[in-house]
Amino acid sequence: MGDGNCPAGNRVRSAGDRLRPAPGRVRSAGVVRATVVRAEDAPGPTLVVRLDQLPVGALALGGELARLRHALSGTAYAGLDKIALYGPATRAGHTLDYRFVQALPDGGFDFRAGCGHSLLAAVVADGRPAAVTVRAVTTGDTVLCEPYGDAYTLSFLKAPTAPGTLPTGRPVDVLGGVPVSLVRYGNPYVFVDARHLPETEDEDDLRDRLLALRAEAARILGHPPRSALPKIAAFAEGPEGLSVRALTVGGWHPRLALTGAAALAAAGALDGTVVPAPTGPVRTPGGTVTVSAAADRVRVHHKRAKVLGGLELPWRIHATA
Repeated sequence: MGDGNCPAGNRVRSAGDRLRPAPGRVRSAGVVRATVVRAEDAPGPTLVVRLDQLPVGALALGGELARLRHALSGTAYAGLDKIALYGPATRAGHTLDYRFVQALPDGGFDFRAGCGHSLLAAVVADGRPAAVTVRAVTTGDTVLCEPYGDAYTLSFLKAPTAPGTLPTGRPVDVLGGVPVSLVRYGNPYVFVDARHLPETEDEDDLRDRLLALRAEAARILGHPPRSALPKIAAFAEGPEGLSVRALTVGGWHPRLALTGAAALAAAGALDGTVVPAPTGPVRTPGGTVTVSAAADRVRVHHKRAKVLGGLELPWRIHATA
């Protein structure tokens, strides 16, 4: 598996994970049919590719994905940086297998992160009218997506108290003198109470401070400094409940990542973390996000996504034998 500085030639997944078509032995070019889906609250749309739509012999290598992104430069989706690869599930009890790839500003890819909005994008692109259970191959999560009218509830089917939710084994760690909670649920997250950050009206200063904390957390958790992981969010508690600001790749998240909402609820369900349990909708710069935690799962409610269009893009295949 690649890391946050994966070179363009690294594979999306090892052979044992089987989230890819069988390899071929020829070098050829083909066309891939992809769907562009925009999940509400996401920073941008997701390019959704169904694996059985790939040309024979394709492995979804980093190099192939780089050329796929380059082909988008002539479309309305130039700069799209989220890719969802999915297909029929390979394990009992699941409907779909899904893998997320985050394109990085330096032209590389991060193959270790998850994205709940892109997972929802894959479900919407697949078009099934009933509940779907998705295995997120990247992160190991099982996510139940249940439609309710034009919206979905996504349930992460793991107890907040499950081993590994606190990756350091501690509900609170201190980074640069700031108490934080490191939580791995959906994605690894750093949560920091805004009261412990310097008061400033300069968003660049706040971003830089959060990035410094994130880099320290990455070192502790074993992620490369330029990786997309861990994610980080600052929260404040007030009379109207929790408010949150989060960073994503390239800047501020317009609302809150779906995995961030799940991690926030999981952290709030654990004793001793810096995060209080959400008691109502969580406020973000772009609106509210609704979450709930139970003994065996965390739910993120009222999520929507829509198909923006379909594309046919060139795909070049390398010899794989």
